[in-house]
Amino acid sequence: MPRPGSAQRWAAVAGRWGCRLLALLLLVPGPGGASEITFELPDNAKQCFYEDIAQGTKCTLEFQVITGGHYDVDCRLEDPDGKVLYKEMKKQYDSFTFTASKNGTYKFCFSNEFSTFTHKTVYFDFQVGEDPPLFPSENRVSALTQMESACVSIHEALKSVIDYQTHFRLREAQGRSRAEDLNTRVAYWSVGEALILLVVSIGQVFLLKSFFSDKRTTTTRVGS
Repeated sequence: MPRPGSAQRWAAVAGRWGCRLLALLLLVPGPGGASEITFELPDNAKQCFYEDIAQGTKCTLEFQVITGGHYDVDCRLEDPDGKVLYKEMKKQYDSFTFTASKNGTYKFCFSNEFSTFTHKTVYFDFQVGEDPPLFPSENRVSALTQMESACVSIHEALKSVIDYQTHFRLREAQGRSRAEDLNTRVAYWSVGEALILLVVSIGQVFLLKSFFSDKRTTTTRVGS
């Protein structure tokens, strides 16, 4: 026979392990209403994306230029009728939230047409709607248990961690791009300085050589 209180202890242990297992499962990405893409945007180019959205759905568009030029890009968002909902010129990063006023295909474009020589790397996150609840409230006759409440808190914390990791990765990629660009400029400047120093040295050698070279004098006899 099990000792008194052992059932409660086993239930507590099972509850803790069940919550941990659920937390591990939440780390695995599942289907959602968010699209995250990083793409190359060449110079003098424009790239558009399309999303079918139902009326009343809350959406958020967030973008950031990771590499290229002054790290800026033009962004434009239109509804199914072509009405401009959002338009910004030469922005490095921004976020825009709106609620779809009608059903249809929404269009958002990134433009690098103002740049002649520099291509860009752009990241955007387009969230459509809200995540479904972890524990649906339909057909429930009781409130969330302590384990379920803890799992909901862990789920929200993991979502925040994912957002922070995304922003840190973007900042790291942008910082690495700036460092590589600075390193390239320093290398070119060093090579240019070396060439200028070589030319000046050769010029000084020839100049000093001309000072010590023998000059032939020409005499002219004057007859009476």
